[in-house]
Amino acid sequence: MKIAVCVKEVPGANVPRRHDESTKRLVRDGDQVLNSYDAHAMEAALQLKEAGGDAADATITAICMGPEGATRTLQKALALGADDAVLVTDPALEGSDILATARALAAAIVKQGPFDLVLLGQQASDSDCWVLPGVIAELLEAPVATQASKLELSGGTASLERQTELGYEKLSLSLPAVVSVSDAINTPRYPALKAIMAAKKKPLEKLGLADLGLDAGQVGTSGSGTTVVAFAPPPAKAGGVKIEDDGSGADKIVEFLAGRNLV
Repeated sequence: MKIAVCVKEVPGANVPRRHDESTKRLVRDGDQVLNSYDAHAMEAALQLKEAGGDAADATITAICMGPEGATRTLQKALALGADDAVLVTDPALEGSDILATARALAAAIVKQGPFDLVLLGQQASDSDCWVLPGVIAELLEAPVATQASKLELSGGTASLERQTELGYEKLSLSLPAVVSVSDAINTPRYPALKAIMAAKKKPLEKLGLADLGLDAGQVGTSGSGTTVVAFAPPPAKAGGVKIEDDGSGADKIVEFLAGRNLV
């Protein structure tokens, strides 16, 4: 069995978020780290392997799209337990939106595969985007489920549970499949010093567009389906209304809510 885990390099928690006024892109300088939500996906892959069964002999491959410096994020994934890693890197990828990013990742998954299971975290901490798993699944023509809080593999099927507003939902997907896991599924482990040192000897391959059979028109700004026109901070919140209770406080609250069509 082969499991792919898509990971992303994002600005560290202490790095101020700011955008380039000319390109409308997030400025990625300062400390860059493994997206914390993707660490849950990596842990899920490791636990599936450790549980035995269908995944007992699984090979776990970490796949990342990013600049050359993103090898540090893949080194972290390798230290956590991935068997090998792939960095998709090319200057033409700059400015890729979710669609263009999914094209590059899906092409890498196909090239390095076939994979039985593709795992992702629930979202990216820099953009808070949740839809990448669905787009990758569409391009791979594979079933997809998101926000898994429990995940098991058996008999060529991925069985999972996720929490919804109405309760818990249980799903089964035929493999190969794409699954994103919630941050409630597990607690990612910390790599031991021995694992960190061993990660430096694990295979880490770099792929460009030519290696993936893609051209510049399919990625970057030209291959993106969306364009950032402008961005601005959220408007300041208006001041609240203070109601003094002189015996008519309840009536004043009802009047306030009625004026906003809330009752």
